[in-house]
Amino acid sequence: MLKYDDKGLIPAIIQDAISGRVLMMGWMNAESLQKTHASGEVWFFSRSRNELWHKGASSGNVLRVREIRTDCDADALLIRAVPAGPTCHTGQESCFHKEYVAEDGLNDFVDRSGQVASSPRAGFLDALETVVASRRDASPETSYTARLFAKGRFKIAQKVGEEGLETAMAGVAQDDERLIDEASDMLFHLLVLLNERQIPLRQVLQRLDDRHQ
Repeated sequence: MLKYDDKGLIPAIIQDAISGRVLMMGWMNAESLQKTHASGEVWFFSRSRNELWHKGASSGNVLRVREIRTDCDADALLIRAVPAGPTCHTGQESCFHKEYVAEDGLNDFVDRSGQVASSPRAGFLDALETVVASRRDASPETSYTARLFAKGRFKIAQKVGEEGLETAMAGVAQDDERLIDEASDMLFHLLVLLNERQIPLRQVLQRLDDRHQ
């Protein structure tokens, strides 16, 4: 049972289902939560206007729901969604584009909208990594990923090399759609190779983050 506050509201944190980035926080009541669940797009309750509002109704930047979770105390919601455009009314990807700083006794917020987030973000790749792992013991007759595992490390590494070459060629001489397709294939096969070596994707993301820092 969800725990609403004395005004019948509950905070809802919106997270990008692909990138993992926190996009915004809003308030919901039971009716807006029901409409969110039924419509597949996020609805909030406006405390200032005292009414329901459909996120993106006027701008077109709706939030398409992938998953709704509650925290352990059932007094806050986490909604994983795919944004149709910038979430913040300022045009930024996320409402959380200002960083709190405290230097020389001055507490203030600095706009970081043009900078990369400071923590590794796996999002959809994390989910795909789990799917790849689940195929490891599947039947090679029904799963392409299982067939890759059955061929062994050398063949998997060879496939990564082939996909890398095709990606490079697409980047030089083919259109954007082909480059996107080839890059997707390369990332997928790289996940298979990492899993075969039992190296979690998060270790790679952490290494990238360490280098960025």
